Amino acid sequence: MTTTSHPPLTLEHRFADELPELVLPWQAAAMPAPALLAANGELAEQLGLDAAWLGSEDGIAALGGARPIPGSQPVAMAYAGHQFGGYSPRLGDGRALLLGELTDRDGRRRDLHLKGSGRTPFSRGGDGKAAVGPMLREYLIGEAMAGLDIPTTRALAVIGTGEQVVREVALPGAVLVRVAASHLRVGTFEYAARLEDRGVLRRLADHAIARHHPDAAGAERPHLALLEAVAMAQAALVARWLHVGFIHGVMNTDNMTISGETIDYGPCAFLDRFDPATVYSSIDHGGRYAFGNQPGIAQWNLTRFAETLLGLIDPDTDTAVGLATEVLNAFPDHFRTAWRAGMRAKTGLRDDRGEADAELFDALLAVLHEGRVDHTNGFRSLSAVLRQGRADAADAQLAVAPGFDAWVQRWTDRLAAEGVHPQERAAAMDRHNPRYIARNHLVEEALSAATAGDLGPFEAMLAVLRRPFEERPGLERYTEPRPDELPAYRTFCGT
Repeated sequence: MTTTSHPPLTLEHRFADELPELVLPWQAAAMPAPALLAANGELAEQLGLDAAWLGSEDGIAALGGARPIPGSQPVAMAYAGHQFGGYSPRLGDGRALLLGELTDRDGRRRDLHLKGSGRTPFSRGGDGKAAVGPMLREYLIGEAMAGLDIPTTRALAVIGTGEQVVREVALPGAVLVRVAASHLRVGTFEYAARLEDRGVLRRLADHAIARHHPDAAGAERPHLALLEAVAMAQAALVARWLHVGFIHGVMNTDNMTISGETIDYGPCAFLDRFDPATVYSSIDHGGRYAFGNQPGIAQWNLTRFAETLLGLIDPDTDTAVGLATEVLNAFPDHFRTAWRAGMRAKTGLRDDRGEADAELFDALLAVLHEGRVDHTNGFRSLSAVLRQGRADAADAQLAVAPGFDAWVQRWTDRLAAEGVHPQERAAAMDRHNPRYIARNHLVEEALSAATAGDLGPFEAMLAVLRRPFEERPGLERYTEPRPDELPAYRTFCGT
């Protein structure tokens, strides 16, 4: 491995400087034998970093925390959170550190962050370490989401630590180097709202406005405008999750960002057969975070966010509650607007017909559900129906699903009224219906191989997922649904 000089990398610490009450200075644990497992050259370029540096001794040592970046002041961030509905007043970064903030080539501020970097004062008895599999999962799913054009945190690198971490069995350890618009969460506000110094919450809210929603600063009530901006961002985000069949798996308030990015890919998964009640997470025994529940949970989380802002919205509690309630009550409409817009794109419709669209989309989902149709393949195959002009050109499961022929007739009648050539419309649909997703059984296959030392399947899958809409020969196995003979799929949080 070569040694290179340290690249120009200037880290700032605006969050830690402005809100010292919400951080604890801390250092990453030493790594016995650090080795680069995966590096994101595209992201490095966006950040203005030399991609070759990521694989150098200097790069691995610096990003892994073993050799501090000049000027770096790593901190563990404090936050609280409602986890499965129950409030935990002190969570925080139990195995993570914020190294600092940098500005990318587009002038956007980004957090540079470690995950799996060792025990902190927030560890709550844990070892603060992470295993290779979960860290590569976060890398893989983050890149899949980026390829699908869904706001997301992304991995810059995964570094093997050269030590074993003990879970049910001993596993090779790793540290994830993560990049995010920020790590401000609803849980950050829940923590600040309960501090004796009420000024911390105001400074936090103003920091969030300046960093993520600057238009709110000029509003008559800036903190009400902040609530509305976050609600709009989350409505759009969750709608996009549903468009591609993504299940976050653990939508606690400490996993909802103020920026509107998807964060923390633990027990996440993508739908196989369409069913709104689908739950893959091993810890979600009651189905709280089922696929179809995600919009409602987002609104519940936003209500917890609103509760922290009431004193900033208006000094009169009744007035503040009334104003915040109006914003929260508008969330379902914002979500439905975003969801219907995406569904129109997925089904090739251009005109917005409101409730008529909703009825058409709900009828299609009912067909998918009753026919136990693969979500991704079913939607992707709708363009083939247009190209070939017949319903049986759809995915095999969808073509025989009860009610599909009748739905196709309704759909094609609606399309004909818009007067767009079928081939043009089909091509547009293919830009919104992915051919490839991170299929759960293939993700597990790739992570199992990587844990055993073979990164080939992981790298192959990564290349597929970065271009999810472009069908390519030789990649048929990445389109195949989960085999029926496999046991019921379960995901785990990876801690």
